[in-house]
Amino acid sequence: MKRAFLFVVMAVLLIGAGFFAFSIWDSLDGVDIGGHGLTAMLLGIGFSLVIGIGLMVLVFYSSRSGHDDDVG
Repeated sequence: MKRAFLFVVMAVLLIGAGFFAFSIWDSLDGVDIGGHGLTAMLLGIGFSLVIGIGLMVLVFYSSRSGHDDDVG
């Protein structure tokens, strides 16, 4: 029951954050992002995802391969 409640709370927070971000983005009607700005934003998002996913892969690999046990 706790897990379902936590899932619902997290889903509501995610949906709320999405609506908030969309409303802020929608209120910026007069601001245009050019091709260079979109390229920079997409490269930044992609780089952040690659770094985040790569670091998480390394954490799981280190944990599963037993490297973390040798430290103690």
